[in-house]
Amino acid sequence: MKLKNVLIVVDDIERSKAFYKELFGLSVILDGEANVMMSGGLVLQDRRVWENAIGNEVCYKGCDTLLYFEDSDLKSFQKKLDESGYGIEYVTKEESIIRMYDLDGHIIEIRQVL
Repeated sequence: MKLKNVLIVVDDIERSKAFYKELFGLSVILDGEANVMMSGGLVLQDRRVWENAIGNEVCYKGCDTLLYFEDSDLKSFQKKLDESGYGIEYVTKEESIIRMYDLDGHIIEIRQVL
């Protein structure tokens, strides 16, 4: 058995695609409108599709999911975030690590690597 993808539920799939493309360099591999597979194994699914599948409402900002990225130039990435216009909400912002919420309250961690 092997893990193939990680799915996160999003409220605005088009805005989320742009967010992950512009800030993290992910590209769309497969676009099924309500389900989008991006490079790196990230899958975005429209909230309404997920709620219909599980028969329950989505609860954002549960602080129970973290997407992990590494970057060799965290200072430049920080500048990119600040200039992005997405109104980034930070959980932790230090010299070698940034934890932030994405547009739907999923936590993203970016660590400085050499």
